[in-house]
Amino acid sequence: EVQLVESGGGLIQAGGSLRLSCVVSGFTFGDDAIGWFRQAPGKEREGISCIDASDGSTYYADSVKGRFTISSDHAKNTAYLQMNSLKPEDTAVYSCAAGRACITTGQAMGHLTTYDYWGQGTQVTVSS
Repeated sequence: EVQLVESGGGLIQAGGSLRLSCVVSGFTFGDDAIGWFRQAPGKEREGISCIDASDGSTYYADSVKGRFTISSDHAKNTAYLQMNSLKPEDTAVYSCAAGRACITTGQAMGHLTTYDYWGQGTQVTVSS
């Protein structure tokens, strides 16, 4: 059974930092791409970052570029999202997902090409 389990969310003041973790089980970590997406109430899902687990290439949506960093640790089957300089508009449920590949150009950069598996998400709330 494929599972992705996120952790690390919470309540934080604007300007602060959080690191989210995504533990993956049930498939070979390294064959797929891992991405983070978020969804705020009343808004569409937004793919914000993606890492090609085979070569470590990373991609970001413009909304988080320069503030968020995605990484992965194959030995731990874990992906991370380091979030710095958080803003109230970053408030959302953050989820990780596994898919075929990262979208590497255009407005959809940061999304996965397919969302094959995903976790339940972790809430991030940024207060002003």
